[in-house]
Amino acid sequence: MNKKNVLITGASRGIGRAIATRLTADGYQVINFDRLAPPDLLEGEAFHCIDITDSAAVKKLIQEIASRTEIVRLVNNAGIIKPGTLEDVTDQDFDAVCALNLKAPMVLAQCLLPYMRKANFGRIVNIASRAALGKEERTAYSATKAGLQGMTRTWALELAQFGITVNAIGPGPIATELFTSGNPPGAPKTIKIIESIPVKRMGQPEDIAHAAAYLMDERASFVTGQTLYVCGGMTVGLSNAS
Repeated sequence: MNKKNVLITGASRGIGRAIATRLTADGYQVINFDRLAPPDLLEGEAFHCIDITDSAAVKKLIQEIASRTEIVRLVNNAGIIKPGTLEDVTDQDFDAVCALNLKAPMVLAQCLLPYMRKANFGRIVNIASRAALGKEERTAYSATKAGLQGMTRTWALELAQFGITVNAIGPGPIATELFTSGNPPGAPKTIKIIESIPVKRMGQPEDIAHAAAYLMDERASFVTGQTLYVCGGMTVGLSNAS
């Protein structure tokens, strides 16, 4: 059995890909659950095309994989944003965001929990967002990310006795393909965002990957129930705002 396996959702692009790349470099075998295939497979990567909002399919696939190899590390990275002001949020959009950002991480953790408890070891990292603290046009998204942080703290309390740590990462503005498509480099809106970041630069997917690698490590056993904001200092600025 290989304790160095890590299941990452949405690992084919953006932050998920950076996490997968970093953890592969650190000696992990990546199990990638995504609807899109990655451009190229990493060394030892196993890609599974799956809609993780389909709970039955997720449970079946994890059972199949776990019959062959041990999985005691999980990164809940996949997520979607359905922007809109309060009056524009639809039931369909809200339900879709909740299904992927909130329910799917819970189902995945439930599926892997028996294997973690058996091993008396586990690592769960949930990718939340600075938007959990509040952001315009993010009613559904901020609600689910705040909920993910709440589940993180609850799971940490329930699972600590089994050697399982549960933490969250709250990214600030990260220069992913999705972000740059709506905020081109040099555009006034992009410049304004960068100027609002204390470190005066956009975050990179690798910044989040570095945080995830730390929380995945066996030596990070005394850190649980925490949200690590990787935001260039923006969260500090928010907390000091009048």
